[in-house]
Amino acid sequence: MSKEFPGWHGTTIIGVKKGGEVVIAGDGQVSLGQTVIKGTARKVRRLSPGGYEVVAGFAGSTADAFTLLERLESKLEATPGQLQRASVELAKDWRTDKYLQKLEAMLIVSDGAELYVITGAGDVLEPEHDVTAIGSGGNYALAAARGMMDGDKSAEQVARDAMAIAADICVYTNGNLTVETISK
Repeated sequence: MSKEFPGWHGTTIIGVKKGGEVVIAGDGQVSLGQTVIKGTARKVRRLSPGGYEVVAGFAGSTADAFTLLERLESKLEATPGQLQRASVELAKDWRTDKYLQKLEAMLIVSDGAELYVITGAGDVLEPEHDVTAIGSGGNYALAAARGMMDGDKSAEQVARDAMAIAADICVYTNGNLTVETISK
């Protein structure tokens, strides 16, 4: 019998940019191994550093994600209204700082105009097709949303429907959504 920590699993976060708005949605499930620990976690947050609204969703370790959100908020306070610059500065720190390198999380962030995925490898990625997703059910949500982007659905409806499909497929994703909308 292995004595290793089974690891936290779960989460699907999606970002959809359509019709002049961006929606970031995330499920509420936190799992430890094969056990659901919590079904109502809030993994999408609204930040307001310097009076500029930003929405962020995270996948990975919650403590690590909160550390990164705090760092992002301080970068945004130093560069008000410049999400891209703040995201690049965070990614550089994340990649080069010995403490931050150990953090296991990914972020989707938006100010209503820009949409980015920030990774610990130093990446700040602007998604193609105005949709991105991270986490265990991310690929399912991404594929579903891409299939809906040309239709008449709003950004929020695309996000909700894609998350419902991901929740039906991925055992680490549930249907308890937190949805935040932001526009410029």
